[in-house]
Amino acid sequence: METNEPIDHGMDQGLSLSSQNRDDLQNTAKWSGFLAILGFIGIGFLVLLALFIGTFMSSMGTPAEALPMPTAVFTVTYLLVAALYFFPILYLYRFSSQIKQALRNGSQESMTSAFSNLKSHYKFIGVLAAILVGFYAIVFLISLIFGATAFAGAF
Repeated sequence: METNEPIDHGMDQGLSLSSQNRDDLQNTAKWSGFLAILGFIGIGFLVLLALFIGTFMSSMGTPAEALPMPTAVFTVTYLLVAALYFFPILYLYRFSSQIKQALRNGSQESMTSAFSNLKSHYKFIGVLAAILVGFYAIVFLISLIFGATAFAGAF
């Protein structure tokens, strides 16, 4: 007997969560919220350090002329690092708050948004990790080249 029903007939109920899945997601939301708050605190410390790096350097007795680069370079660097870390932390915080809302209200829209933010968080971290690995590889190669020329010049 042949039927002309679609393959996914009767499967339109969507994904359901067991009580264990709900508990795991609730736990994940709590921990990701905790980590996001720690991340925001860390970013705040980076911004404070960026703003007061000149004061810290001068209080250590290092004259500005003795530094290899102006303190403004340190300030800009710390502000850039803080801005770079802000986005993955924001995505993690949004995931945490939206997954809590989705579990509390049973909202599919909040669940979708939460997982979209989690995807964005990991995508950002993944791209950043790939860039850093590439940067480390370049630094390693440059070190090898300079090391080889210094070694060859010694003989």
